[in-house]
Amino acid sequence: MSQGLLTIDLGAIVRNWRKLCAIHATGAVAGVVKANAYGLGANRVATALRDAGCRHFFVAQPNEAISLRKALGPGPMIAVLGGFAQAAEFDVTPVLNSLADLRAYQGPAILQVDTGMSRLGLDASELDALARDPTPFEGVELLYVMTHLAAADEPDHPLNAVQADRFAEICLKLPRARRSFANSSGIFLGGRYASDLARPGCALYGINPTPGQPNPMEPVLRLDVPVLQLRSIPAGATVGYGGSWMASRPSRIATIPAGYADGLHRAISGKGHGMLRGRMVPMVGRVSMDLITFDVTEVPEAQPGDLIEVLGPSQDADCLADIEGTIGYEVLTSLGNRYRRRYVSA
Repeated sequence: MSQGLLTIDLGAIVRNWRKLCAIHATGAVAGVVKANAYGLGANRVATALRDAGCRHFFVAQPNEAISLRKALGPGPMIAVLGGFAQAAEFDVTPVLNSLADLRAYQGPAILQVDTGMSRLGLDASELDALARDPTPFEGVELLYVMTHLAAADEPDHPLNAVQADRFAEICLKLPRARRSFANSSGIFLGGRYASDLARPGCALYGINPTPGQPNPMEPVLRLDVPVLQLRSIPAGATVGYGGSWMASRPSRIATIPAGYADGLHRAISGKGHGMLRGRMVPMVGRVSMDLITFDVTEVPEAQPGDLIEVLGPSQDADCLADIEGTIGYEVLTSLGNRYRRRYVSA
C-alpha cells in the first residue's frame, strides 16, 4: 500500500512562536513539546525553536525530557510537568507538584500551585502548611512559580479572573521567584495574564487559541493521501461497512490508504471531506482501520495515485475536530506513525 504524506512546516511553527513572543512582550515564551510536540515530532520541532532563540521547553514525562536533552544539547531549560526525581542527573528541571516533591528534591526546580484546575500543584492546605513552615524550600533553587489556566479559551469565563487573583496572592507568600502563567489562550487574555514565562502549546502548531474568532496562528501541517483505487458503482450500490452510504446516482468512488489506525477517527464517517485536484470531495461510508472512501464523481479526471488532501488549508485540525466533536489537540496527537513525514525547514 502507498502511504500518506504528512508535511510539517517548521518555519510556520517558528513564525507562530515569534508572533506569540511579540504579543507576550513582558516575558519569555517557552515551547511546550509534550506528547512528541503534539504528534509532530518533538526533537525536530524543539531544535527549530532552539535555533530561532527559544530557551525554555516543557514536556510531560521524564522519558520525553531525556530524549529532548540529547537532541538539544546543553543550555535550554527542559522542564518536566509531571516531576522527575532524577532530574539533576539528566540536566532537566522538575516541576514540583506537592509538599512531598518539595521536601524530596534539591536543586533547580519549578513549583506549581493549584489555583482552580484541581489537578497538579500545591493545594490550599499545602500552601498554608508551607507558609507556617518554609523549611521544605531548603536546598531548592526556585526558578519559577507556575499555575495553569483552566478556561483561558473562554475569555469571559469567571474562573480566569479568579485564578489571576489567586496566583497573585499566592506568589506574594512564596519566596521571590519568577512567574509562569499564560498558556496559548492565556497569552491573548491581556496584561493581567502576562508573566516572566508563557507556556504555549497548541498555538505553536496552528490550533486556534481564540475559539470563535479568526485564527491568529499560521497553519503548520498538511496531510495528503494517495488514491489507492477507483471504482465505478451504479445507483443503489452501497459503500463500506454496514452499507451506511448508498449511491443516489452512478458514482465513482476513490479509496485511500488511511483510517482510524492513522488518527482519522470513525466519528468523521460521512461528514469529512478532502480536496482532489482543487475540488472538494465528500467522505462516504464508514472510516475503517486502514481505508477511507470518497465520492469523486465530480472529478472525472481523477486517477490512482492522485493525492487527496485530508488535512490542510481546506480542512484544518480545528475543522476536523468540530466534525468529530472533540478538540484540535486530539486530532494532532492522534496522527499515526504510518505516514511518511516531510519537514519543511525553518
